[in-house]
Amino acid sequence: MRTQYYTATTIDGRIADEDNSLAWLFEVEDRGGDDSFGDFFAGVGAIAMGATTYEWVLAEEKVLDHPEKWRGWYGDTPAWVFTHRELPRIPGADLHFVRGDVRPVHEAMAAAANGRNVWLVGGGELVGQFADQGLLDEVILGVAPVTLGAGAPVLPRRITSSRLTLTGVRQAGQFAYLTYDVRPPA
Repeated sequence: MRTQYYTATTIDGRIADEDNSLAWLFEVEDRGGDDSFGDFFAGVGAIAMGATTYEWVLAEEKVLDHPEKWRGWYGDTPAWVFTHRELPRIPGADLHFVRGDVRPVHEAMAAAANGRNVWLVGGGELVGQFADQGLLDEVILGVAPVTLGAGAPVLPRRITSSRLTLTGVRQAGQFAYLTYDVRPPA
């Protein structure tokens, strides 16, 4: 089991714009017919995301009006949403709303994943908390030909090259995919 941060990013290292929108991502037309996400998600047994990411999905995709969308994307995969406030539940989705230290939640996610991987969807601050605890094993970045100039960074942490090892580089249409193994902090 690996804990993986698979995300799209801009050339200037942003995962969302100043309004926490991902609209920039869907403007990139040439994805090269790539189904790497499908291959990736086949190995996922549990999902973690922050409240901002969850709220964006709810609002942008109107998932509360169309809960079948969630199931279409994530099936029965359990998801943990880190939040400090009450958020609406998606009918039929296996959701756990949590707060606090990521370590005990990671243990629960790993148990639920049953040998499959844990996917850290985002945002970057949440993923940084997993990295701080030595719970992040891999970062997979789909770099899009976009710059935003401001917005949410991929990882708002200093993680030096001594902790990162490049293990893969490939092109899919306009995207460059970079994969890094992550070592725990010393």
